[in-house]
Amino acid sequence: MPVVVVTDSSSRLPDPLAARYGIRQVPLHLGIDGTDYLEGVDDIPADIVTTPGVSTSGANPHELAAAYEEALAASDGDGVVAVHMSRRLSGTWGAARIAAEQFSGQVRVVDSRSVGLAVGFTAIGAAQAGAAGADRDRVYEAAIRQAATVDSMLCVQQLENLRQSGRISAASKMLGSALSIKPILHMADGLLTLKERHRTFSKAVAKMVDATVESAAGRPVVLGVQHSAAPDAAAELAGQLRERLGVVTSELIVDLGPILGCHVGPGALGVALGTHLDPIEQ
Repeated sequence: MPVVVVTDSSSRLPDPLAARYGIRQVPLHLGIDGTDYLEGVDDIPADIVTTPGVSTSGANPHELAAAYEEALAASDGDGVVAVHMSRRLSGTWGAARIAAEQFSGQVRVVDSRSVGLAVGFTAIGAAQAGAAGADRDRVYEAAIRQAATVDSMLCVQQLENLRQSGRISAASKMLGSALSIKPILHMADGLLTLKERHRTFSKAVAKMVDATVESAAGRPVVLGVQHSAAPDAAAELAGQLRERLGVVTSELIVDLGPILGCHVGPGALGVALGTHLDPIEQ
């Protein structure tokens, strides 16, 4: 059996696509009013993104160890590669390292240095390598390469959610604090950092499209568009990118979901770009 890839629900991979590649997703936690919800498992209120007092947390070592044990059994001993969101944004990676210690090197843990579909693309790249016959160490190396090459940007309507959650650097907080400033955020070294700032959200999105085209540099790409409760805007953004990019080998449009949505607020739009990823079979 191929090496099995495990990730977490921050990857935003639709269930049918994850199943197509044999990727297992461990749910993250969201809490409000004493109730703990598992993302992708429990029925989470639709208005949770705009509800005050919501807390989020990563998967714990016990949950991850259980997922790794099942994945290892499914691999018939070939091993597991676990791809998780940036260690600088969540405690999940640290919990994963603790959980992996139980498996005598049969589970290798990757810091994707990102969040959202960039994590998903990294997991898919690892799964593609496994399906092609790569052993555990080569699947791990494939995941590391993907994590280093997937580009990810995000435009948010306002920064308050990110400020409250502490998921944005101090410099970005300061630079984006002026009234009506709409930032383009970029994943760099595992953190959300300020790339540009603009007076209007539409201008920020237009500049994000320009930056995506520049990053693609004419290469065939796998395109991911992600949004927080803004499906129509996401579809429009995907259309703009298809017109501007050279060859789009595969395309995904996904909702960021309740946990990431609580951190970025409603209306956010983002792009994940895989320039070294094989076409995704859907």
